[in-house]
Amino acid sequence: MVINRRQFSAVSAGAAAATLAGATTARATTRSSKPAVRNVVLVHGAYADGSSWAKVIPLLQAAGLNVIAVQNPLTSLADDVAATNFALARVDGPTVLVAHSYGGTVISEAGLAPNVTGLVYVAARAPEAGEDFAALAAKFPTPPVNSGIITSGGFKFINQPAFLRDFANGVPRKEALTLYAAQGPLSTAAPTTSVAAWHQRPSWYAVSKNDRTIDPDLERFMARRMGATTIEVDSGHLSLVAHPEVITRLILRATAKS
Repeated sequence: MVINRRQFSAVSAGAAAATLAGATTARATTRSSKPAVRNVVLVHGAYADGSSWAKVIPLLQAAGLNVIAVQNPLTSLADDVAATNFALARVDGPTVLVAHSYGGTVISEAGLAPNVTGLVYVAARAPEAGEDFAALAAKFPTPPVNSGIITSGGFKFINQPAFLRDFANGVPRKEALTLYAAQGPLSTAAPTTSVAAWHQRPSWYAVSKNDRTIDPDLERFMARRMGATTIEVDSGHLSLVAHPEVITRLILRATAKS
């Protein structure tokens, strides 16, 4: 059979369209075959413990996620990273690693674990590798909580007035007193990370606009520096306690995108 030029053009166009459709289907299949993030590991900060995530955990579980809250010993950065790595080893598949406050230092070190697909920082430190965080923080206004930090026996903790006024501002007094009773003292040893995982993992950041423990502008600086997807929360330092729905939504965004 002889095919004229018009018929040849039509056949060629049809073949090209079929090829394009096949490629599009293949790309869609590739995207859909990417394992969904089903795990979230939560890392608490200084002057707290894993129960600080108590309002966020059930919301994440209701969304079908497997959740582990790390219990950091707060005895050294190495010990806290080891506790986080142990939690990461207990989950199977892609995992979003979330941290509050000092916990951001921990996930910046532990976040290169092979199953970590994204990092979420909640009013958290986000140091560069080898960075002296105290020196960085000194470039910003001194947070009010510092006046209530007490050092004893190689650990730091916050006295009750400063804890209620500055660390847990925005949290009802009765609840804040419970958190005060459960606070975890932090080792005085300066934590220095050897890596900054946020260079290699997509990151999200929740700035606390009324933070009296980490200066909000320092939080904004760190979020910009890491190129994080950023939200601002009308909250004190404990946004995970005062606004768990907001923090949960940010974590869910990370699980959907990472």
